[in-house]
Amino acid sequence: MKYLGFLWILIWFSSCKQKTKDAAVQETRTYGSAKVLVDDTFSNIVDEQLYVFNSDYPDAKVELIKGQEQRILPTFLNDSIRVIIMSRVLTPKEEQMYTNRGIVVYTQRFAIDGVALIANSEGQDSTVTADEIVSILKGSYTGNKKLVFDNPYSSTVAYFKALAKINELPSKGVYTLSSNADVIKYVAENKDYIGVIGLNWYLQAGKTGSADYPKVKLIGVKNVKGGKGDDKFYKPTQDNLISGIYPFLRNVYIINCEGKDGVGTGFANWLASPRGQLIILKSGLGPHKLISRDFNLKNSN
Repeated sequence: MKYLGFLWILIWFSSCKQKTKDAAVQETRTYGSAKVLVDDTFSNIVDEQLYVFNSDYPDAKVELIKGQEQRILPTFLNDSIRVIIMSRVLTPKEEQMYTNRGIVVYTQRFAIDGVALIANSEGQDSTVTADEIVSILKGSYTGNKKLVFDNPYSSTVAYFKALAKINELPSKGVYTLSSNADVIKYVAENKDYIGVIGLNWYLQAGKTGSADYPKVKLIGVKNVKGGKGDDKFYKPTQDNLISGIYPFLRNVYIINCEGKDGVGTGFANWLASPRGQLIILKSGLGPHKLISRDFNLKNSN
């Protein structure tokens, strides 16, 4: 009996140990949890995607950590959170930080975004050239147009710095606030400024019935000579994003360094799936892949 009791204890202990081990390896693409860093410029569309993803996979918990690109990127590079959504791919130096640890970097484009330029609906500005925008950023512009951005640390500011080939914004003619919503509000109240915001934020303001939305308007942009869209002024409509004719385009990427087949990988794959791409299409942004539509035509005779 003494040995029998010891045997039962041993079996019970082994069973508990096995259960703990099994629980530790149960995480999959649709079960478990993950944190994802998100450039705030794309927070609205990612929120929409996550809502549907959660309805499809209620056991997959994704926590979005939102912020300006330059402020969330160090968290990603320091290996604190291994999945990030932003408007550019990693540089070779940044990617090397992960490859040095033996971790493969997976980069997936899932949307095409337009950087929208908005003006006061009662103001005179309805068009602007890319050359004018660049000259304002370089501090050489002599006209009355002034630019206002969402945040000095945002990907939008980084995009236009790269466009104008400058390291710092000029001290005059260019101003920064705190968020995309602030830009819409500021332009609604001031007629002499051109706001620079992510297109999804502008479209979201229209969907939510923002009081400032009717007070602003999209303005058309003509590209620099020799660039696509240099023949006339184009607005960031979905067709113009997909065709690439709107001058201020950028891709939206999810970069996954999870290093395992977990929820982060599942969410990344889902964004590029037909269901995820349909949400992009309905949002007004450009999808990574156009969804094919099959029609079942029946002869009624």
